[in-house]
Amino acid sequence: MTLIEAYRDIAEKLAKLNPSIVANLKAPEEINEQVSTLLKKKKEGSINKNEAIELEKFLALDLLINLAKAKAEKLLS
Repeated sequence: MTLIEAYRDIAEKLAKLNPSIVANLKAPEEINEQVSTLLKKKKEGSINKNEAIELEKFLALDLLINLAKAKAEKLLS
């Protein structure tokens, strides 16, 4: 099983728990701001190793949430 397949499997299970709630998930504004700051630093080339790791974790979480939301929306339609 690849990482993407594992994410899809977990996303599907999350979506089935309560599709209405999952479909409406949104990150808190402070997380959006942190990700924006980290992306800006990466683009400028001023991101350090720990920040790059943190950014990758946020992006992985974003992928999982978006997969779960897509599956939840499909279940609701």
